[in-house]
Amino acid sequence: MFELSTLLSYAAVVIGLFLIPGPAVVLVFMRTAQGGRAVGVATGLGIACGDFVHAMAAAIGLSAILMTSALAFNVIKLVGAGYLIWLGVQAWLEKTGDPAVEAARPRVTARQAFLQAIPAEVLNPKTALFFLAFLPQFVHPERGSSFLQFTVLGLIFVVLSALYSAALALSARPLGRVLGRIAWLHRWKGKIVGTIFIGLGLKVAVQQR
Repeated sequence: MFELSTLLSYAAVVIGLFLIPGPAVVLVFMRTAQGGRAVGVATGLGIACGDFVHAMAAAIGLSAILMTSALAFNVIKLVGAGYLIWLGVQAWLEKTGDPAVEAARPRVTARQAFLQAIPAEVLNPKTALFFLAFLPQFVHPERGSSFLQFTVLGLIFVVLSALYSAALALSARPLGRVLGRIAWLHRWKGKIVGTIFIGLGLKVAVQQR
């Protein structure tokens, strides 16, 4: 179905795209800092699942709606932006600095991080448009089922995404421990995380097709 050179080229391009920092990278780092490596890895897996949804949508043609309908694009864009802003407001309103409060507050679990990361990625219309424009470059109908080719490419993307996110989570925790020793940063971490999420939401809200 695919030549080895095609798969290697595809993997190289995908890895190159991962190296460009974006909302997914920030989300993994923030969740790792908040809850540890397991939470960071779970966030990456949630993002990978969201990517797979986009890949399957591109495979069956649903993403084409976003390319041709300004209304559909704007609705999904605003829903996604609202979700990120909601996460940011939650983080902003958390009280920090009091050790008793810190100990009593329930932390974000790996399951919660996973479930929150999926809609954060699914509701990003830019991701849908990326898959619609990018994957077809490696799909050749003369080599077999286009749907199957889309599926294979989507699965490769998901696996690479999960591995890259796991690597980020594993490398971010030592940095988080160092930063955690800085008193003022510990007190303001909720505000910092919240501001980043709100900023990402506003960025999504103003992005154009």
